[in-house]
Amino acid sequence: MPDAANYSRQERLRDGRLVDIRALRPEDEPDMLAALEETSAQSLQRRFFVTKRHFSERERAFFMEPDFRNHVALVACTEEASRSMIIGGGRYVIFEPGRAEAAFVVIDAWQGRGVGGLPTRHLIAIAREAGLTELTAEVLPENAAMLRVFDKFGFKPATTREPGVIHMALKLS
Repeated sequence: MPDAANYSRQERLRDGRLVDIRALRPEDEPDMLAALEETSAQSLQRRFFVTKRHFSERERAFFMEPDFRNHVALVACTEEASRSMIIGGGRYVIFEPGRAEAAFVVIDAWQGRGVGGLPTRHLIAIAREAGLTELTAEVLPENAAMLRVFDKFGFKPATTREPGVIHMALKLS
């Protein structure tokens, strides 16, 4: 299994632009905060189910310090104005043996270009190699773009007890 903490792959978007998909690093925090500023209230609502712009110290530690065993986080980066910037990312967190919940976000200026599928594909591969049997995700019904990404990768709607949320599941075995 590749070391998830040192994971790095290069991909091309549909328009030919190069994107690095790599493990989140501690030094990414300023770029993560910058990406958050480039993300609309609607996109934040779709990711966090609330419009979230500020994080407590505990939340910051959770998002910025994955252990890469039970919590794997990847970022999608590209060159813009001669510097690397984070344009999206995804993570999964194991909530019971063999099963993890995944979540993804793409900053608004990069939505609709194929960015969302990149961390999705790589997290699925990492999860399989880690021996996980299922990835799940919670999606708001109006998040049609993410529902299309999940459908493309074989996620299926599953039962949920939470109204107003679609529970998606992907069997990995």
